Amino acid sequence: MSGGQSPQSAPLRSVLLAGGGTAGHISPLLATAQELAARHPQARITVLGSEGGLEERLVPEAGLELRLIPKVAFPRRPNSAAVRFPVALRGAIAEAGAVVDDVDPQVVVGFGGFVSPPAFFAAKRRGIPMVVHEQNARPGLANRAGARLTPYVATTFRTTQLPHARVIGMPLRTQISRLDRSVGREAARAFFGLRPDLPTVLVTGGSLGAARLNSTFAQRARELSAAGIQVLHVTGRGKEIDLPPVLGGAPYVVLPYVDRMDLAYTAADLAVTRSGAGMVCELATVGLPAVFVPLPVGNGEQKLNAAEMVAAGGAQLVPDEYFTPEWVDAHLIPLLRDEARLQEMAMAARGSGHGESAGTLVTMIEHATTGS
Repeated sequence: MSGGQSPQSAPLRSVLLAGGGTAGHISPLLATAQELAARHPQARITVLGSEGGLEERLVPEAGLELRLIPKVAFPRRPNSAAVRFPVALRGAIAEAGAVVDDVDPQVVVGFGGFVSPPAFFAAKRRGIPMVVHEQNARPGLANRAGARLTPYVATTFRTTQLPHARVIGMPLRTQISRLDRSVGREAARAFFGLRPDLPTVLVTGGSLGAARLNSTFAQRARELSAAGIQVLHVTGRGKEIDLPPVLGGAPYVVLPYVDRMDLAYTAADLAVTRSGAGMVCELATVGLPAVFVPLPVGNGEQKLNAAEMVAAGGAQLVPDEYFTPEWVDAHLIPLLRDEARLQEMAMAARGSGHGESAGTLVTMIEHATTGS
């Protein structure tokens, strides 16, 4: 039994999962849905998302039912949107309530994003139990609101401050949580058109891409190739880069998006990436060392997300403004040539994995339906 499932757990009939906008919210939602379906194959699993988010593509691709409500953002400053916010929120709560009445869930599980508060408030009005999962070290407004409405609150990081919080880690898909990077490396590299025998760096800014990473690597494509370092560069859709062909050196592969991140992780010796919570937890779980370049905007949660893996020795952290072509020359190329150092970092990263988190969250969902 995964994640501490109780043998007395009653079968679930209907569960509503709320979250969306970015992969950071959707990925743990989909991982939880996967575990729910395995443990409760008869349950109706419905996802509540907001219009315009990645869930419009990712949720149907996962074979799940998706229902959409309008996106209503919490206002952060006094303006016309703040004036319209109360009416817009009431409308979103009403639409979320209509979905709740239709699918009749035994529990509503919120993962953050604009869609979660309407789902929380609709569930509260109907007396439906709620579970909250917060991915980031510093919680967002949506889950800060939801955590006040339920005792069933799960967090990814020990440093996260929320009422009733229990640290369980990040729910991950089984393709990631059970990945053994020591198996199939040659095939994974061949899948992306990479050579089997060269040090390999995965560059990704997450589902939305990262202009700083894209620009810096574009300026060092020739140097990396000439140094015998091959690159798998995932730019993000709409942020593609045009590079002249790299001739005579190591391959430099540019893709806008990768669905098979398990193969990308297997192919790589090191990742250079933003430090969204999902990315940090996936890299720790599969034991792939990293250079994290936190997003320099927002409330600083990306730096906090990376703190545990950096402290363990599995990653380095570079502020956005310092991640320049010159930094690549001085630090990244020597690191990628140091096989022993990369192996040490991989072992340190693996010590802070999250392989059982999805099962633990499903157990919490089961307990919420019974009040235990």
